[in-house]
Amino acid sequence: MAANRPVALVTGASSGVGKETARALVDAGFDVVGTSRKAAGDTTGGVTFLPLDVTSDDSVSSLVQQVIERFGRIDVLVNNAGVGANGAAEEISVAQAQYLFDVNVFGLMRMTNAVLPHMRGQGRGRIINVSSVGGFVPNPFMAIYVATKHAVEGYSESLDHEVREQGIRVLRVQPGPINTPFDQNTEGADPSGAAASDASGSVPTPKVMASPGKSSTQGTATSATPSDKLPAHGEAPPAGSPTSGGPGGSTTTRHAGTRGPGER
Repeated sequence: MAANRPVALVTGASSGVGKETARALVDAGFDVVGTSRKAAGDTTGGVTFLPLDVTSDDSVSSLVQQVIERFGRIDVLVNNAGVGANGAAEEISVAQAQYLFDVNVFGLMRMTNAVLPHMRGQGRGRIINVSSVGGFVPNPFMAIYVATKHAVEGYSESLDHEVREQGIRVLRVQPGPINTPFDQNTEGADPSGAAASDASGSVPTPKVMASPGKSSTQGTATSATPSDKLPAHGEAPPAGSPTSGGPGGSTTTRHAGTRGPGER
């Protein structure tokens, strides 16, 4: 079924920045699909929630296909799903680091690769990747998390140049600390690698870990949209706006402050 309104897909939409982004897109006139690992297919506040594991190729492919079959299009993808880890770099096991990269980087790439053919067929689309201030400045005791965000930065900027002539732009949002539940979903260092998976190979329940020297109460996740005004369906964003990426515009939206684990 083809939707008459633009369609946005937001990963990690059950709380924090993802939740507020989904709400803002509903208010802006979008049909919105939000995802989380435990979503039950219900609709809340105008957002249709579907289950998604960004570390699974099959889950990503199935989710995107469901959205296309139901709405007929995907105009905006917001890659917000992510995890964090605190601790000295030498105390983060390779297995734990691989898990962070699988969610924060490869999960984002899986989602992007899945929607690009549909956006290319439409001749337009926006992919908005939630990066971090930590994607371009150092943050001690969060080296692996920061490394994932540096990877998101390089990937996003390079991909934007690949697809912009097809009417698709890849944008980055680089928040500082925001008061969200991200702190409670951040793992501590695990030199043994046990936190990367349990005996069944599934993702563990993250440990509650406060960020060293940081407070998650800085800022508020009141609106996570990349622009004060999103373009109407079929319209190009205003020149110079954060979503335009055109002359005078930018593919980056930055928020002041050093980003900690409470950003989402």
